Amino acid sequence: MYYTYVLHSEKDGKFYTGYAKNLKLRFEQHCKGQVESTKDRRPLKLIYYEACLSQEDATKREKYLKSYHGKMFIRKRLKSYLTG
Repeated sequence: MYYTYVLHSEKDGKFYTGYAKNLKLRFEQHCKGQVESTKDRRPLKLIYYEACLSQEDATKREKYLKSYHGKMFIRKRLKSYLTG
């Protein structure tokens, strides 16, 4: 399994979308500052993830979630979380 995930930065309020084979390990790397793109945006919360059967599916889903329509999908899906 591969996972496409969305992190929320509590520092700047922005999202980070990525994919990983081992979601738990990857999230720990983000939290410890071992990922260049998020190390200055900590603390981070894992707010959404999807399981995919292949790496190809996960990368396609990541690309979609980074698009305008994908961002709108996440905002609708997590409306109650984002509005408190």
